[in-house]
Amino acid sequence: MFLSWKAETTTEAQHYWELLQVLIARNLKIRYRGSFLGVYWSLFNPLLMTGVYTAIFGTAFASYYGNSIANYVLAVFTGLVVINFFSASTTQALWSVVNNGALLNKISLPVSVFPISLVVANIFQFVVGVLPLLIVVTLINSRSFLNVLLLLCPLLGLVLVCTGISLLASALFVFFRDLPYFYELIVFMLWLSSPIFYPAAIVPTSVKSFLILNPLLPVIESIRQIALSGTTPNVYLITHSLLSGMIFFALGLSCFRWWRHSFMDLL
Repeated sequence: MFLSWKAETTTEAQHYWELLQVLIARNLKIRYRGSFLGVYWSLFNPLLMTGVYTAIFGTAFASYYGNSIANYVLAVFTGLVVINFFSASTTQALWSVVNNGALLNKISLPVSVFPISLVVANIFQFVVGVLPLLIVVTLINSRSFLNVLLLLCPLLGLVLVCTGISLLASALFVFFRDLPYFYELIVFMLWLSSPIFYPAAIVPTSVKSFLILNPLLPVIESIRQIALSGTTPNVYLITHSLLSGMIFFALGLSCFRWWRHSFMDLL
């Protein structure tokens, strides 16, 4: 009986992985068909926005970054790549279950594969476009391969946050079709409450207590500390980013599984 259950589980996992690969390839082909830069848009966009923010705020905020425009540029870039990854992966995943409703009504498929495939497609784009530059910056500033390895910890926290919220948002959209309008506001609030183009030091003390609700804040702070400070990685920030990721992943997965049985009546 145990061997039969193990074989069935292995078969289901293999089927899920094969389906995931197909959907990832399809998502990437559709997204970059006819595109000039392809996956490197994930790098070009934050670089362009970094230039804009530096031109506007660089001189005003450089004093908070050791009176260095270069440090401000790197801080803004790291913040932008995090918020861009979050926004792209979760917003795309929000529509995934509803957009594939007709297919799900015809064929029995694991529903979670649709939002997860979009998150993984964005991970591939991030690894190819942004991660190499983050690794180079980390090596230059820290001169330590340990920092490069530990850089993966807050990035894992980011992936877990995005996966959890993607599962949660895609499930909620089945029940509430006006969710995309509300979700745009949520993303905008997360963007404003994350110290991306402004230093965290200027945030009033009365407001800082609310920023702990922002799951991207520990991720951004940990990446900056590891990649830009040149010091030993802060264990507290790493742990905070991973813990935040695990909490949101567990929440999203639990809600998705809980509501899954009601999807087919509404798709």
